[in-house]
Amino acid sequence: MGGNRTFSMIKPDAVKDGHSGSILKMIEGAGFRIVAIKLTYLSAERAGEFYAVHTGKPFYDSLKSIMSESPIIALILEKENAVEDFRKLIGATNPANADAGTIRKLFAKSLERNAVHGSDSDENAQIEGSFFFSALEKF
Repeated sequence: MGGNRTFSMIKPDAVKDGHSGSILKMIEGAGFRIVAIKLTYLSAERAGEFYAVHTGKPFYDSLKSIMSESPIIALILEKENAVEDFRKLIGATNPANADAGTIRKLFAKSLERNAVHGSDSDENAQIEGSFFFSALEKF
């Protein structure tokens, strides 16, 4: 994944609240092609591995707990300028600061329960996508 691919995850609250279809529609409507998709469950241990970069931060334990409450939908998305365009589509991490019409403004409950994850760089998109998908699952 370089330049034209990014990783995203529809988080437990958004899945549980039935927003997955609306979020996927927004993603496709913004010109992203879904390259890989998987409904899966993160244990607290696996959530901790995924978010290891945040180890020791005050929100780390809460994040692991929230991310293991119920299933998530993992996605690899393709579009030119994928990482930057997707970050614009999802909006600010804190939904109170997100622009109108962004995924987080529409579907997030709070800073901690912010509906979706989006990679912040091409390098992290590759790493995060490989955390959830094998080479055989990426098209």
